Amino acid sequence: MNNLVVMPLLIPLVTAIVLIFFRSIMAQRVISTISLLLNVAVSVSLIADVHRNGIQTLYMSGWVPPYGIIFVADMLAALLVLTTTVIGTACIIYAFGSIGEAREKHYFYPLAQFLLVGIIGSFLTGDIFNLFVCFEVMLISSYSLITLGGSKLQLRESIKYILVNIVGSTLFVASVAYLYATLGTLNMAHLSERVAEAGQGGMLNVLAVLFLIVFSMKAGLFLFFWLPGSYSAPPAAIVALFGGLLTKVGLYAIIRTFTLIFYHDPNFTHTLIGWMAAATMLLGGLGAIAYRDVNRILLYNIVISVGFIGLGVVAATPEAHEGLVFYLMHDMVAKALLFLIGGALVAAVGSSKLKEMGGLIARYPALGWMFFVTALAIAGVPPLSGFIGKLLIVQGGLSGQVYVLTAIGLISSLLALYSLMMAFMGCFWGERQSAQSELPPISKGLFVPMAGLLAVVVLLGLGAEWIYPYVASAGEVLSDPQIYVDAVLKE
Repeated sequence: MNNLVVMPLLIPLVTAIVLIFFRSIMAQRVISTISLLLNVAVSVSLIADVHRNGIQTLYMSGWVPPYGIIFVADMLAALLVLTTTVIGTACIIYAFGSIGEAREKHYFYPLAQFLLVGIIGSFLTGDIFNLFVCFEVMLISSYSLITLGGSKLQLRESIKYILVNIVGSTLFVASVAYLYATLGTLNMAHLSERVAEAGQGGMLNVLAVLFLIVFSMKAGLFLFFWLPGSYSAPPAAIVALFGGLLTKVGLYAIIRTFTLIFYHDPNFTHTLIGWMAAATMLLGGLGAIAYRDVNRILLYNIVISVGFIGLGVVAATPEAHEGLVFYLMHDMVAKALLFLIGGALVAAVGSSKLKEMGGLIARYPALGWMFFVTALAIAGVPPLSGFIGKLLIVQGGLSGQVYVLTAIGLISSLLALYSLMMAFMGCFWGERQSAQSELPPISKGLFVPMAGLLAVVVLLGLGAEWIYPYVASAGEVLSDPQIYVDAVLKE
């Protein structure tokens, strides 16, 4: 057992509780920053430990699996935890100059830390009921963050967001109850063994579909009707947290569930995921090119990437699994960065409509070229971060003989590129719609987190050869779930 496994979860949890007792905004900022930087260091240490010694586990209170709560850090979980802490750090620092004093006074920083607790806990848990608990911690924090500020738009969209997630949570806990009644365990590794022994079919396939519906509602896989409206309501720092992290927790749950537990009948489960992924990519692409609004274009690009990750799940080859890991890390960082850039742009101009922008490259050159590079990365243009993950997933799709879905994935990438270039041209080129001298300068403090995330996007692409051994280690566990099972049930 290794206590380091739970440290990335405990640090934001303790920080959130401590922050509640500090009324000084400056104190909350300092404590939040120190905590996040410490968590980045701990996450790096955890990755190094997993790389040296294999999958790490922690049995809470010493209860040996399948009893009690267990936390498991395989390479996939460790990489996603590190990515989460990096994005969390950037978004919190960005919030210093953008979120507003009113929101800071009403517990923005503790709520953001509690959000990270739920996200990191979801990645590290080895128990499906504990996954539900971590989901709820994450969602309750997001309910508060999406309404923080109390604007009319926030209150209207939060009703839809909360109702959808309440339905999803109810279905989640019901699915967990039926799963326990059927197999007598909730430990993920033990569930993998039990499903293999019982043979997946009948009731187990029904349960697989229930879990797919639950996680798809969280991730926006086909069931994304709530996402564009709800994610357009809060400020940029919060939207970046949501767009970069929240949907990825649902995707992680799908990946873990359908590579570890319900992977024995791919002709049923993976075919269903394939249809959902295809519809998600196509509808997301059409939504992205249909709007002339920066926020909507960026939000529909989240939908496209969710469907593309579904392609990797369906292909289910070693290349696709490696691509999933790489693409997940890239997409988390790139989407968070894109929303930070978009938020700074909209705040400066005072509108998100393309028709009210134009010619802004002269006034905001750094912001414009950051948007351009990020857009290329999201589209998968080499040598940036999106290229390697997309290449591996496409290779996996071809070797897995899912040709039509792979073709749709490539088309969706072109639609993403077209929509983002359309936004770039509409915002930064063309005729000026207002006197640029009247537009306010963008705070230098906002450029620090944006530049940091942009550096990560570039380094993930240029340093792919150095990162690949870690990605391959994570992909190996997805391709061979017995590695995970043996590591958890070793005693």
